Amino acid sequence: MRFTKMHGCGNDYVYVNCFEEQVPDPAALSVKISDRHFSVGSDGLILIGPSDIADFSMDIYNADGSRAMMCGNGIRCVGKFVYDKGLTDRTRITVETRSGIKTLELKTENGKVSRVLVDMGSPVLEPSKIPMRSGLEKVIGEPVRAAGREWMMTCLSMGNPHCVVPVDSVADLKLEEIGPAFEWLDIFPERVNTEFIHVDSPDHVTMRVWERGSGETFACGTGACAAAVACMLNGWTGDQVTVSLRGGDLQITWDRDKNTVFMEGEAVISFEGCIETEE
Repeated sequence: MRFTKMHGCGNDYVYVNCFEEQVPDPAALSVKISDRHFSVGSDGLILIGPSDIADFSMDIYNADGSRAMMCGNGIRCVGKFVYDKGLTDRTRITVETRSGIKTLELKTENGKVSRVLVDMGSPVLEPSKIPMRSGLEKVIGEPVRAAGREWMMTCLSMGNPHCVVPVDSVADLKLEEIGPAFEWLDIFPERVNTEFIHVDSPDHVTMRVWERGSGETFACGTGACAAAVACMLNGWTGDQVTVSLRGGDLQITWDRDKNTVFMEGEAVISFEGCIETEE
């Protein structure tokens, strides 16, 4: 099976062109191919295929084989893949995801996509739709106890559940201990992605992320959007902010009039190859 390894700000996935390849058990393949010691190594697997309601579809599997709803860094790479591989010649495309249809603006240099602007849709603040268990109408700056101490959290969905937590320093966090404590909190019935953030200025935020099913990753596009929206809801930043992650920067804008979040960032092909699969 041929594959392409790609990343957006270091959030790396193995991409398979399902116009040409068949993947009978993508969950098992994701576990196998994501192993960084015995296989290709990635945060998961993304299948690119046809769609009846959009130009393309993307199907995402985390490194543990669980299925994901949406991936902001992943969808930017889908845009680069389909354009650079000649599957489309248009610079505005739609992609079907499990959290709806997303629109991408592809920005090219020398005939290749270098950056992608994604319409990420509207943030969802109603707890039952995130989903999370809460008697509040919105969870903005509310206390939560995890990993033996109390934190403040703002929760929302950007197509998948997020819990945004401000901290004094992201560098000093023992994320391998704290991340799972948040991921498995019983108030999140489908687990949760957790963004630990430090607000550096009204237009800049530093973030580390613990993704459900994958652990700490170098970047999370939906997480950066969630972090930016959380900062805006709490009044810490303006409606445009740069989010710096371990793998690079993402530019996030919340158009409040349209209630739409836009994300812009890089998309990079790391390498291509072929792997044996069981018949």
